[in-house]
Amino acid sequence: MHAHDDWPPVVDLIERVVGEDDLLPSVVAAVRTMVQEIAALPASDIAGHTRALLAAATRALAARRGPTEAELSFVEELAVTRARQGVSIEAVLAAVHVAERAIWSRARELAGPAGVAPERLLDARELYDDWAEAVRVRLITAHRATGAGQGPPSGERDAALLRRLFAGGSAAALAAAEAGLPAAGGLWVLVARPEDAQVAAVPDRAPRDPGARSLSALVDGLLVAVHARRPPDRTARTVVRPGAAAGLAGPGDPEGLALVRRLAVDALTAAESAGRSGVVHVAEVAALAAVVDRADLAAVLLDRHGAALAGLGANAEPVALAVRAWLEADRDVPAAAGRLFVHPNTVRNRIQRFHGVTGIDPAGTFGAVDAWWLCRAWLDRS
Repeated sequence: MHAHDDWPPVVDLIERVVGEDDLLPSVVAAVRTMVQEIAALPASDIAGHTRALLAAATRALAARRGPTEAELSFVEELAVTRARQGVSIEAVLAAVHVAERAIWSRARELAGPAGVAPERLLDARELYDDWAEAVRVRLITAHRATGAGQGPPSGERDAALLRRLFAGGSAAALAAAEAGLPAAGGLWVLVARPEDAQVAAVPDRAPRDPGARSLSALVDGLLVAVHARRPPDRTARTVVRPGAAAGLAGPGDPEGLALVRRLAVDALTAAESAGRSGVVHVAEVAALAAVVDRADLAAVLLDRHGAALAGLGANAEPVALAVRAWLEADRDVPAAAGRLFVHPNTVRNRIQRFHGVTGIDPAGTFGAVDAWWLCRAWLDRS
C-alpha cells in the first residue's frame, strides 16, 4: 500500500493528459484513419463516446477502483448503439485501443517532468487495465446480445456483397457479377444516415430495366447503395426523409469502388456541414469535402488560434456564428443578420472582431476558407 500522498500526482497527470485541448481531436482523427468501420460515423458521435469513456476512466483511477454499475451501463449503451449501426465488436475494441494508446503514450512523456516515478505510472496503468478489462467484457457481452436479439439482418447477403465490392481486385469483380452489376464500370455509390432513411434500402435491386440494377444494405453504420447508373433525384426522396442529405459519387468500376464509396461519404459529410439536402454529388461540394474530413488540420487551426478563442471568452460563439453565417450567405450581411436575428451592424462588428483577434481576413479567398473552418471547429468544440 502506497502512502496517501503518493497518488494525487498520478491523478493530476492523467487529468492533465485527458484535459489537453488537442487530445480528443487527435484521437478522433486517429480512430477514423485506422478503423475503417468507425470512419463512417459522425465525428461528433465518436468524440462524445470517447470523451465519456475517458472521463469515466479518470474517475476510476482517482478513486483507485473498478468501473461502477453506472459506468458499465453507459458501456452497454455504447455496445448496443454500435451493434445497431452495424459496427463490429472488433472495430469498437480497436477504437478504444487507439484512445488508450494515445493517453498512455502522452502520460509517459509527461510523467518525469510531473514528478511521477515510472513505478507509480506502472501502478496506474495496471489499475487502468483492470478497469478496462471489465469494460471490454461488458462491451463484448452487450454487443453480442444485441446481435443475437436482432437475428440475422434481412440485408445480410447484400451487405456481404457490398463488402466484397469495396474490397477491390478480383473479389470486387466477382461480387459485381453475382449482384448482376456491370463489370465494365459505370457504378455509382449513394450513402445516407440510417436514421434519415425512409425505407430500409434503395428499392428493387432487380427491376425490369437491367441497366437500373442496384444493391443496398447497412454497411459500417451507413445505408450504402451501389447503382448501375446514376440514380435520379426521385431516388433520394424514397431513401431519405425530407430535409436530409444523401452523398453520391461515381461513376467507377468495381475494382475502384472503395474510393468511390469514400468520396460518397465525404459528399454526405460536406452536405450536412453546409446544410444541403437531397442527393449531393461530391463534385458539388469538393472543396468543402476536402476540409471537413481533415480533423487533424482542424486541430492545428484550433491550436494556432487558441489565444484568440480565449481572448474572445463568452463572445467566441456569437463571433463564430456571425462569421460562418456571413460566409455561408456569400458575404451578404443582411441575409446573415436575418439568419441570426441580429442587426446587420452586429454582424459587421463581429466579423471585424474575428479579423482583429485571429489575423485571418475572411474577405479574402483563402482567408474565407480558413475562417469558415476555424469557426466551424470552434462551434463543434463548444
